[in-house]
Amino acid sequence: MPRLRPLTVALFTLSIVSTFFVSFAGAQRSAIDTYAITNARIVTVSGPTIERGTLVIRNGLIVAVGANVNAPPDARIIDGNGLTVYPGLIDSYTNLALPEAAPSPSPGGGGGGGAFLLAQARPSPGGPNSTQPPGLQPEVMVEDVIRPGGTEIESSRSIGITTALTSPRSGIWMGQSALINLAGDTPQQMIVRSPVAMHVGFTPLRGVYPGSLMGVFATLRQMMLDAQRYRDALATYERSPRGMRRPEMDRSLAALVPVVDGRMPVVMLANSEREIARALDLAAEFKLKLIVAGGREADRLTDRLAKQNVPVLLSLNLPRRTTAAVPEADPEPLRVLRDRVEAQQTAGKLARAGVRFAFQSGSLTNISDLLANANRTIENGLSPTDAVRAFTIWPATIFGVENQIGSIETGKIANVVVTRGELFDRNRSVAHVFIDGRPVDLRPPTGGPGGRNLLSGTWNLAINLGQGEKSATLNLQQEGERVTGSISGTFGTGEISNASTTPGGEVRFTVPVEIEGQTREATFTGTLSGDQIRGTVTAVGMSPGTFTGSRARPN
Repeated sequence: MPRLRPLTVALFTLSIVSTFFVSFAGAQRSAIDTYAITNARIVTVSGPTIERGTLVIRNGLIVAVGANVNAPPDARIIDGNGLTVYPGLIDSYTNLALPEAAPSPSPGGGGGGGAFLLAQARPSPGGPNSTQPPGLQPEVMVEDVIRPGGTEIESSRSIGITTALTSPRSGIWMGQSALINLAGDTPQQMIVRSPVAMHVGFTPLRGVYPGSLMGVFATLRQMMLDAQRYRDALATYERSPRGMRRPEMDRSLAALVPVVDGRMPVVMLANSEREIARALDLAAEFKLKLIVAGGREADRLTDRLAKQNVPVLLSLNLPRRTTAAVPEADPEPLRVLRDRVEAQQTAGKLARAGVRFAFQSGSLTNISDLLANANRTIENGLSPTDAVRAFTIWPATIFGVENQIGSIETGKIANVVVTRGELFDRNRSVAHVFIDGRPVDLRPPTGGPGGRNLLSGTWNLAINLGQGEKSATLNLQQEGERVTGSISGTFGTGEISNASTTPGGEVRFTVPVEIEGQTREATFTGTLSGDQIRGTVTAVGMSPGTFTGSRARPN
């Protein structure tokens, strides 16, 4: 027995030392995870602004906020004198954290052309075991493909964006979005909620059905009707399976069941008054929980939006002049000038009409323009208080996460942006950003990776629709595959819609044109090659025509 005592003493000593180091490490972690921003102006959003107070963050959460709060002794102190604290901003419609889309296949030499055309006519399903072709797969989920990091995320964080709704890039039934925090080493650490909503686009598919707008809506209706029958057949079988043939499993229809039941919101991309009206009609027909994204002309339908309780994810990619204003240049059409002014007034009109809305970047080529454009809406009728809400608590409420983010309240996720100057001041700067309670490195915003905005700029078009060659000016803004813009000329002036592009240089968009006193919908499909675009144009009720475009150079 006496020979065991030295071993017992050694084990006891080792236990004490281990306990000390564990406690010390825990204290170190606690200190790193605890921050206090003191003497700061705090815009809580959910309550009154605290003119001089302290915000305490611990373990990723807001644990205390107020004028009489003391900083804990283990907190890392940030002196907020002269600084203003806001909830982290939410960008309510993006493609952030998604990998680049794969280039479209191109036909090879020799005898492969026929096989290529057949493959284009009958694309294989993109999702595992899907019954539907790519573009009609509602079961696609963004959470399966998001990736941390990247310059776009860093640029967004540098202007105060901490959270974003990330949606699929393209399609009719595009798939299901995820709400992510813009920090984390893994997708799992980034996801705040998934899925958030089903996403729908009105752009026809290329080379396969549906290849027209009429076909798009027919397909949307048919798949929702099929989903209703699928739901009912499954319910009947589950109640009494004996003696019944089991329904075949269909992942696409199963994904639509929460949509037709009204349990999952549907985000429909719609900018023009006509597109928004179609979305509202479809939602009323199937009793969908609709959210409109884009909403450029949403102020023209405020009565219907308010009556159907439909929120808008309003794009801040405001139309602007893309060429230098020089004395020799032709004056811009009155309609273009009017549309530019009215786009800045939409937010204020929605707010006054009681329509819920949230701001989104809308594929801005340069994300640093986001807050400047928000300030333009303030100058045109939106209150600064509502502008802050449209970046914080309103999108949080629309996405069902208002108990987690969107305001500075005890118990919420510590997504915080600290600025020097008011949020929308031209001279303000972002001093600190916290995401999930941790500070992130701030880097200057950039306009996007090289090569991603090849279409951005002004294009001079020559259009032939069987009535001789007509001219038009096309203004485009591109980020990735998303394209926005406007067209003006002999056929009138209007905003383009259902626009998209591919890494292979194909571009497609729809625009209303005035022909023989009637407004018709025309679809342009072309290929970009350097500073030239060539392709076809089809207008409702007319034979197909052609168009060419050349990039305009500033004088």
